[in-house]
Amino acid sequence: MNKEDTSKKKIEFPHVFVILFCIILIASVFTYFIPAGEYERETTEDGVETVVDGTYGEVESEPIGFFEIFQSIHAGMVEGAEIIFFIFIVGGAFGIMNATNALTSAFGSLSRKLAGKELFLIPITMTAFAIGGATFGMAEETIPFIIILIPIAMMVGFDSMVGTAMVLIGVYAGFTAAFMNPFTVGVAQGIAGLPTFSGMGIRAVFFVVFLSVSILYVMRYARKVKKDPLKSMVYEEDQRRDVKQSLADQAAMTKRQGAIIGVLILTIIGLALGVTIEGWYMREIAGLFFLMGIVIGLIAKMRVNEIATSFLKGCEELVLGALVVGFAYGILVVLEDTNTIDTILYGISSLVSGLPTGLTAMGMLVTQSLLNFVVPSGSGQAALSMPIMAPLGDLVGVDRQTAVLAFQFGDGISNILTPTAGVLMAALALAKISWVKWVKWVWPLIVIWYVLGAIFVTVVHMFIW
Repeated sequence: MNKEDTSKKKIEFPHVFVILFCIILIASVFTYFIPAGEYERETTEDGVETVVDGTYGEVESEPIGFFEIFQSIHAGMVEGAEIIFFIFIVGGAFGIMNATNALTSAFGSLSRKLAGKELFLIPITMTAFAIGGATFGMAEETIPFIIILIPIAMMVGFDSMVGTAMVLIGVYAGFTAAFMNPFTVGVAQGIAGLPTFSGMGIRAVFFVVFLSVSILYVMRYARKVKKDPLKSMVYEEDQRRDVKQSLADQAAMTKRQGAIIGVLILTIIGLALGVTIEGWYMREIAGLFFLMGIVIGLIAKMRVNEIATSFLKGCEELVLGALVVGFAYGILVVLEDTNTIDTILYGISSLVSGLPTGLTAMGMLVTQSLLNFVVPSGSGQAALSMPIMAPLGDLVGVDRQTAVLAFQFGDGISNILTPTAGVLMAALALAKISWVKWVKWVWPLIVIWYVLGAIFVTVVHMFIW
């Protein structure tokens, strides 16, 4: 009885909704102390709304009211509706695919070919996601893969942390050190008046370094867990998961399942081409995946009602992750409605401008990292900060390419840390891994990434740009 009482009193990690709502409360309190202010804004030829440097001015303070705090949740859901429903549609499409067992069979076949070399699944998978993040800004699109790769990672002897890391660390290693991400590098360079994707060669070198370090970090942990499962940071959570079967026990992939995998590959190729060439975003990508789900269902000879049921099941598995996005956007709503975001930007940029010339580039990196906590959108952060950072660089002797690189690293690295990042919190919610445990596991890699980012920004500032 004493043991039972002790276990009941054991401290629980706060639920993701609790963490995010606490941040909303903290942000709401800050609106009473941070002066309200705003910049004038203008729209570029590409339709991007940017701030006008030198136009900041204080406005009448309107701190958030008590009841408005609770309304911010709904407002956040509305603000993040595009991403939320994107998650549902893509999740539903993968629900149809999961019903065919095609992916599990495919990985089962791969696992048998890599018998005794399962660790090679990590670099193969992470490289694929990293290329997606580096080329067409893959981020939200990775969320459904969490529910696919966690059971696969566990079936080959790893744990759910490895399954989650293969997706998140992989895609954000690429996203952070991207050489042609249109939503970060492209937007930032456009605002800074630089040729689109210029400096690609140097960025490609940084991409290889970031990805290599990240793969080694995940593989080192995976090897330790495979050798001794008790060393897993999520051992207790994984014991409660219904993943018993080994991939080696999976039936061989059928020709029909091979055709389904072919449809998935064509979809991913179409996704890459659509984003990079046609400028696709959420609506088009969601339509592509919805079409993929229907085609897969027809190839699998599923009944129409069976396709619909599988789609619904896929949506159900992503409810928590989708709603997390709305909570994260609620934080942004609080800061926007009270005109405190621009004040934060003004205060940070003022600090950077006061640094010695040699440290200004480093100050830009720190600034962008801090801004990402309140503006987790890469393109949104570029539109908010680059109109100020680019001319600031001109004044203090920092090349605009360096300013873009500082933005790129500052925005990307904190994406796997900040609790205001909707993609991160949605992915962790699906993985059933607490944010606290994730940070405990990932913080050494975050430190390594920041050190690399600082070194690269310093190197290009002193010797290249």
